[in-house]
Amino acid sequence: SPQGRSKKKSRRHQRFMKRRALLEQKGLLRPHGHLGTHTTESGLEAHATLTKADGTTAPCCDKVPNPKQIVSTSLSPSASPDSIARHHSVLLSQGNGSSKRVRMSSLVLRPGKYVAIDCEMVGTGPQGRLSELARCSVVNYEGDVIYDKYVRPELPVVDYRTRWSGITKQHMKNAIPFAAAQAEILKILKDKIVVGHAIHNDFQALKYFHPKDRTRDTSQSPVLKKRAGLPVRANVSLKNLARHLLHKKIQVGCKGHSSVEDAQTAMELYRLVEVQWEKELAHSLPPRPPSPITDPAADSSQYLDDQYWPTDLMASSL
Repeated sequence: SPQGRSKKKSRRHQRFMKRRALLEQKGLLRPHGHLGTHTTESGLEAHATLTKADGTTAPCCDKVPNPKQIVSTSLSPSASPDSIARHHSVLLSQGNGSSKRVRMSSLVLRPGKYVAIDCEMVGTGPQGRLSELARCSVVNYEGDVIYDKYVRPELPVVDYRTRWSGITKQHMKNAIPFAAAQAEILKILKDKIVVGHAIHNDFQALKYFHPKDRTRDTSQSPVLKKRAGLPVRANVSLKNLARHLLHKKIQVGCKGHSSVEDAQTAMELYRLVEVQWEKELAHSLPPRPPSPITDPAADSSQYLDDQYWPTDLMASSL
């Protein structure tokens, strides 16, 4: 009967309110009445309150205008790579002044989101054929050095490869162990968009794999090759790209390469074509799966049911 259903619903709501109070007591939920609305990345407002006919309240979610209709020039530093790329693409599609808006949106992300890396390797193992990390440099979006250390390989060095690496025996005296360097570097790279040239070699030396959608390899960029007037499928060196596009000479002399200079050059090349690169990346991304929050078929009232609450919370609240 309607009266029986009302009593059942009322009991469920009472259990819900008890569990809510328990969550507030444990500090896992903000006190009722102090819930401010906030806009999530998908453009929805949460934590609104719905008043029922019987005077009780329950949480609900209301939609706000489609995020495509309201495009902000700022983007959260915690935004995912596909969000960044799509944000660039939306701004570019808006016509006049779009490039300026893209640069403005990137300003929010650059300090903590973009880094460029370059590593120098030495030869270890039989006849020095194994390549191990001996120096690693990381720079930020502006090219400022945020990490630059010499690293002691795990195996004895057989060939310093000084002509290319710039590493000498003297550098190894104050070098830090590989394991320590690896931990420091991976902490910097976590959740970053990492720029580099033939960057798979650097990741291999670090014994690390970075997510592909957060990697920008200047040796594989069709945009850079086209702009330099080079075949898209050609293997192009960082030195040649720098000469064609930046009009600068790097990796000259007989003292070897500078990992700082190479990382800075890779970042300069990325910045040169950033807007077009991100636009093309956005178009190549697969469709984003629908969010369960935006699904009109999702009924928030179902979360009053016992099955949606953790067992330990249920036991402690009864």
